[in-house]
Amino acid sequence: MTHTIPEKPLVSVILAACNEAAFVEHTVMSLLSQSTDCFDLELLVIDNGSTDRTATIVSRLAAADSRVKLLRNNVKSTPAAFNAGLRAAQGEYVAILGAHALYPPQYISVCLEELERHNAVGCSGKILTVPADGSFQAQVCAWAIAHPFCSSGKSVRTQHEGFVDTIPFPVMLKSALLEVGGYDETLFRNQDNDMNQKLRARGYELFLTEKVRCLYYARSSFADLWRWGYQSGRWNAISLRRNPASLRPRHFVPLTFVLSILFLSLLIFIALVSDWSSVIPAALLLGCLALGGHLILGAIAGAQVTVHKRSLRGMCLPFVILVFHLVYGWGTLIGVLVPRREPSHGSIKHRRIAQESTAD
Repeated sequence: MTHTIPEKPLVSVILAACNEAAFVEHTVMSLLSQSTDCFDLELLVIDNGSTDRTATIVSRLAAADSRVKLLRNNVKSTPAAFNAGLRAAQGEYVAILGAHALYPPQYISVCLEELERHNAVGCSGKILTVPADGSFQAQVCAWAIAHPFCSSGKSVRTQHEGFVDTIPFPVMLKSALLEVGGYDETLFRNQDNDMNQKLRARGYELFLTEKVRCLYYARSSFADLWRWGYQSGRWNAISLRRNPASLRPRHFVPLTFVLSILFLSLLIFIALVSDWSSVIPAALLLGCLALGGHLILGAIAGAQVTVHKRSLRGMCLPFVILVFHLVYGWGTLIGVLVPRREPSHGSIKHRRIAQESTAD
């Protein structure tokens, strides 16, 4: 579908935030510092029930700049916050952004220009993953999640410029999001994959430009990274039930790895309690090859990071990525075996906000 950007459109930034007191002010200020020669800006911060000072900080910023508006979201989920922002947005274009990132002054303007140039419905800049702080664990977490061996070469952190399946922090044509009914509020994760697939299914194209980058702060500790990995894997299984087309085979590689380890472990156990001792050496060899092969690939990734960052901390990557893939795959397995109970209608309202677009 061909569309032309008005001479000076209004772009509504939709920023979902929950307990982001450590980052939200920096994020908001980076958005208020956008170069707005070619567009007007409004910034909608949707507070998802924060228990820290997030709402207080945003209220102070809103009092100082009329472009900032604080909205309260009663349904504590990111897609519900996005939908609340879509209903409130006055702009023809929306920027669906994260409160855990920083955006250079030209981020929105470049995305708008590239969106029109490539006749796309949405455009995002590249993600540059950086440590949340200067600690040892924060640095290793950022290096791990940004490496293709950990996240795959097709993830939002590693993909290259061009038309892609999914875009991370996009500027989008609002009418297209409304056309597909907004974000699925039953998906507490993977809502972006789901939305992007629905747009592509209607013939829309998504473009990733390398002309501009944003800074994304990774998890600050190994425990947080692995917890996030487990939940991400678990939500893959949930997303698979709701919209299989939103996922790719790469999302299930960790599950395959975990299943192979579990199968070999079960085979060795059965051999030990029965008269199949002859299969133990072969099973042990295959298990060592699987784990050893993973560690070797992780060591190569660690060596690359060590050379690039000039830090021996990079040699921790083989173990960090191994655990990440194990918990990610385990999460997917649990998601398959233990289906998540759907929230009650009173707690999650899957609104068809396309019918409410007149309120915008």
